[in-house]
Amino acid sequence: MEIIFGVILILLILLYFLYARIIRNKNSVFEALAGIDVQLKNRSNLIPNVLTIAKKFMNHEKDLIENVTKLRTKENQPYDKSDPTAIKNHISAAATLGSELGKVMISVEAYPELKSNETMIQAQLTYNEVEAKIAAARRFYNSAVSQLNNSIEIFPGTFLAKYANAQIMPFYEADEASKQPISAEKFL
Repeated sequence: MEIIFGVILILLILLYFLYARIIRNKNSVFEALAGIDVQLKNRSNLIPNVLTIAKKFMNHEKDLIENVTKLRTKENQPYDKSDPTAIKNHISAAATLGSELGKVMISVEAYPELKSNETMIQAQLTYNEVEAKIAAARRFYNSAVSQLNNSIEIFPGTFLAKYANAQIMPFYEADEASKQPISAEKFL
């Protein structure tokens, strides 16, 4: 009888540690997602400054600047951080904004007076720094998602996940437009 009780106790302890691991992994995903949001907010705060400077010089790229402004508004919309679909939509909006903002930075090259403007140079350096931080936050997020998804998909995590209120989360992937090479010719 003591042996059966000991085996049951060991199984319960093992299940508890597996359950706790799923909870830790889920919280790591939320922490990583919050880190991405902080960096996206930094980029979002930088965008009006870049666009204000660029507007003075780039009348021809009015549509591009307006599109970036619209995408910034869309990216700043609140979303449900526990809903994988909402997260995926948020990730997609952020990737599209990054792609369009990259086009603005490329089009700056066509305007020598803008390219040499000290404020614009500083804005570009800040933009590059923020983009590097976003990339690092995305890597951290994807690592956390990988750990969570593995802990859920590997037995007995599949059964414990519903009790931990955890579900498979989407990876941060580049949208199709971001995967395409950008030709500076159309902006020059």
